[in-house]
Amino acid sequence: MSFGPHLLLATLEGLVTAAVLALTALGLSLVFGVMRVVNVAHGEFFMLGAVLAWFFSTLVTGSPAVGFLLALVLSPLVVGLVALVCERAVLRRLNYDPEATIVATIGMLYIIQQLALTFYGPEARPVQAPFNLRIALPWFGYSGYKLAVIVASIGLILATWLVLTRTRIGLVMRATQFDRETAQNFGIPVDKVYAAVFALGAMLAAVAAVLIVPIQQAHYLMGLDPLLLSFIVVIIGGLGSLRGTVVAAVLIGLSDGIISVFFSPTLAKMIATLLVALVLVFRPQGLFGQAAR
Repeated sequence: MSFGPHLLLATLEGLVTAAVLALTALGLSLVFGVMRVVNVAHGEFFMLGAVLAWFFSTLVTGSPAVGFLLALVLSPLVVGLVALVCERAVLRRLNYDPEATIVATIGMLYIIQQLALTFYGPEARPVQAPFNLRIALPWFGYSGYKLAVIVASIGLILATWLVLTRTRIGLVMRATQFDRETAQNFGIPVDKVYAAVFALGAMLAAVAAVLIVPIQQAHYLMGLDPLLLSFIVVIIGGLGSLRGTVVAAVLIGLSDGIISVFFSPTLAKMIATLLVALVLVFRPQGLFGQAAR
């Protein structure tokens, strides 16, 4: 292929990466924005969503679409329940202390990972896509499922934005984020808000995992890259900024796709790391974050 087809393919692959990354990083950013907790176990919730997607999809034989829809519904719910248990059993007992919760979520990371290894095994296992469709584009045909992943991610991000900005639930979350003590004085159940936010963040990561697992096989170590890339995204975009998370995810996803095709994946990772360093030096709060006062 010449330059044009290569560029189109790289852009599409980058958009798929950006779509999944935006959902994953959005959950991480939401948890930090409201709770001020850096969830190091976020990547393991992503991995758990993928592993559960494989499990639920195998319950239905003969119909990949039904199995996938079952996984898409049940996997995030189970992951959200696991996150809720972790929040109540660990983070709440630590009173959401920033330093203590970092150590605690590191422990959660290894516990979830080893439980997955014990019950799921070390094998990488595929999940069949709900449909096989090739979309005719200039120069080549492209996976209809990958395009559906992009559309689904955009829809979920818009739904999250509407909840945060146009509903009473979002107003309560923003009030808790702004001033925890004042919110408590006005009768807002801050502990319940924190639990819901932590579960929601994990569920967003799980949805991203279910969407990507027909493209990448489920594996018990697959949470590391999403975690690192999510941290890169939220640092560049600004911790707690939904707009910054989406913009940074698109930048990282597109640069990774295009640079990987024309140069090398290693160079793409080096450039992402360089961007983080530049942001930390010249704008520590991120592109769309607010400076501390």
